[in-house]
Amino acid sequence: MGIFNKQEKTAAQTVIEEVLAVKKNERALIIANPETAVIAQDLFTALLEVNAKPVLMYQTKKSSMDNAEDAVIGALKSEPDVVLSISECKLGKDAQAVAKPYAGADGTQYDSIFDYLLEGKKTMRGVWTPGLTQDMFDRTVKIDYKLLGERCKKICERYVNAVSVHVTSPNGTDVTVPVTGRTALVDNGDFTQPGSGGNVPAGEVFISPVVGNGNTLVSDAAKKVSSVKDAIANGKMLKTEVQQEEKPEGTEGTIVFDGSMTFSDGDALLKTPITVNVVRGFVTDITGGEEARRLLKDIIAAEKESLAMELSGKLPAGQGAVYARNARNIGELGIGLNPSANITGNMLEDEKAFRTCHFAIGANYDNDAPSLIHFDGIVRNPTIEIFYADGSSYTLLKDGELQLD
Repeated sequence: MGIFNKQEKTAAQTVIEEVLAVKKNERALIIANPETAVIAQDLFTALLEVNAKPVLMYQTKKSSMDNAEDAVIGALKSEPDVVLSISECKLGKDAQAVAKPYAGADGTQYDSIFDYLLEGKKTMRGVWTPGLTQDMFDRTVKIDYKLLGERCKKICERYVNAVSVHVTSPNGTDVTVPVTGRTALVDNGDFTQPGSGGNVPAGEVFISPVVGNGNTLVSDAAKKVSSVKDAIANGKMLKTEVQQEEKPEGTEGTIVFDGSMTFSDGDALLKTPITVNVVRGFVTDITGGEEARRLLKDIIAAEKESLAMELSGKLPAGQGAVYARNARNIGELGIGLNPSANITGNMLEDEKAFRTCHFAIGANYDNDAPSLIHFDGIVRNPTIEIFYADGSSYTLLKDGELQLD
């Protein structure tokens, strides 16, 4: 059924034939919004061309705090071979799984059927595209995936036996990220095996920092319903306490976001850098201009909503405090590797851009810091040095330039 030859392959055909390698009779589910209808239809057509069995469904645009529609969760429960979330913003949360998480064979809990099928059962492979535009799709998908894969592999090898990563930047970032026992993950555009998946456009290596011990919610506020209700009603910031006798753990230092930032209602280029101080793994202070205040407001909203969800039974007992605590967690350090990506104010593309790294505030990818949010922020032209237990080190990026052998 193919109309195009190999040299004329479209972006949609590249995704279906190369990135996902969809085979005849595989069941494929596309979940889209009206805003992404053209791209979704192109992918549907490309699936027909390889004789797959596609289903295309729409829901309204979802923010990072919204739930997916019940019909979408129901479709995911049919356990398709391939899922493509082609969203204007987010797929939406799985309210049922948040209240009663799925358990993987190793005991890992998943608060989304999507994550459970992908990472837990490893029966599905997927693509997710929060914020994908037609221009981005056309520019950034048809790249050299072999070269991207080689770069991702080399960077992952550099993370083996690493204990910490030191990141600095011209605008003032100076932060140390503990990674002992963590494994680097890749978004290399090779989502051909069950259990694999990532973004389109692809192009990053990322790692979850070790979760720190610096944001312990005051126990009385976590246990006494009246105190929690009062905090929610009056918009109070959640108090934190640090046990001074504990050995400091977690990300430590200053991050200056000077590219773009994710907020609860979308992404934006930053007019004024946002400076974030991090103590023992968690954000303590956020300074800058209006955008810094916007970020702080969104984090506080996630803290309050986490506690409110526990009070209403939407989170299990005790989990509200956990989710609220992790709204300030440093959940990711990523490195952009897509040569066709630029900083545009759309995080899906921005975090893949060369000469950048990004940090996320909120949930991580090792499933030991659940949160309602995962806000990415771009740091331009970073220098990244990896340190090892034997005292040696390796400079991975120097002023934004890759230093791979």
